[in-house]
Amino acid sequence: MVRLAEHHGVLPLMYQRLQAIPEAVPQAIRDELRQRYENNARRNLVFVAELFRVLACLEANGIEAIPYKGPVLAEAVYGDLALREFSDLDVLVRPQDVTRAKQALKTLHYAPNLELSAMEERAYLRSGYELTFDGPLGKNLLEIQWAIVPRFFAVDFSVEDFFGHAKLVDLGGRKVKTLSPEDLLLTLCVHAAKHAWTRLCWLRDIAAVTQQPLHWELLLERARGLGIQRILAVSLVLASRLLGANAPDNVGNLGKDAMSNELAEEIARHIPDSEEYRTDTLDYFRLMLRLRERPSARMRVVSRLAFTPSVNEWQLVRLPSALFPLYRIVRMYRLARRFLFSPSESPSEV
Repeated sequence: MVRLAEHHGVLPLMYQRLQAIPEAVPQAIRDELRQRYENNARRNLVFVAELFRVLACLEANGIEAIPYKGPVLAEAVYGDLALREFSDLDVLVRPQDVTRAKQALKTLHYAPNLELSAMEERAYLRSGYELTFDGPLGKNLLEIQWAIVPRFFAVDFSVEDFFGHAKLVDLGGRKVKTLSPEDLLLTLCVHAAKHAWTRLCWLRDIAAVTQQPLHWELLLERARGLGIQRILAVSLVLASRLLGANAPDNVGNLGKDAMSNELAEEIARHIPDSEEYRTDTLDYFRLMLRLRERPSARMRVVSRLAFTPSVNEWQLVRLPSALFPLYRIVRMYRLARRFLFSPSESPSEV
């Protein structure tokens, strides 16, 4: 049980709930859970201090930023930093500010994991969504994001809208900007869908946000505009069935979509042993297509996946800048080779 709770990222919540029935838990397990809970609380406080350093650095360089998930989500949704586990800091910036942010973070001794040429970086800003940085506290500590998911997922959130809708939350005695509750719920649903809802912590976050005051009509309107009503429906159905999340009746109508219920049942069966539903297989990409209610969205997923070169192509073949457009041909060749001769392999590897 402890191993599963650790995998699903819910150890602090499990510890809190088991406090009510200490006699039902062996003493050795209680001691281990308490130690892990306290270690997580101390670690999260260190992350908060580091987040303040990062935000101050970006602000000093005229870069507006929105932290989300991580400590901000823990404080805004759970009201307690200790009740959520996280291993890095997620900070949203505008796409045009990514290069300046990267330069600014050098002063804090942060270095990106990915080294790209100027042309590759411009292409990556169009097709990717994050740069991961190693920092003074360890590797993969900070993610600077300018989108929520890679472009091929065809969920085109407007980062500018995120800034326009942003709210303030108290964090460690300071006011920090974060996503509006409606934007937060939609981004959490899309993030969970990207990972096929394989960890309970993502559903627990979604369930917790549904307990906050939400403008549901506005939320549904945004979901329709983004073409992610089915992703929202599956997320809410899972959060309701597994965790008792509540939503207004008009939102519950989303669950009447037969495909949404079918997908929710399928995913729920795999959650107890999430290794059965690997996110690096063709089945995973079929799932991503089934999650989209619009044929046009499914077509965008396929076309963007097929015609958008990735870091893998850039690393496989070094082309001069003048021939950079030819990476699309390299991409199509690699996809054709995989699907024709190794159909069991994953498109995520290409």
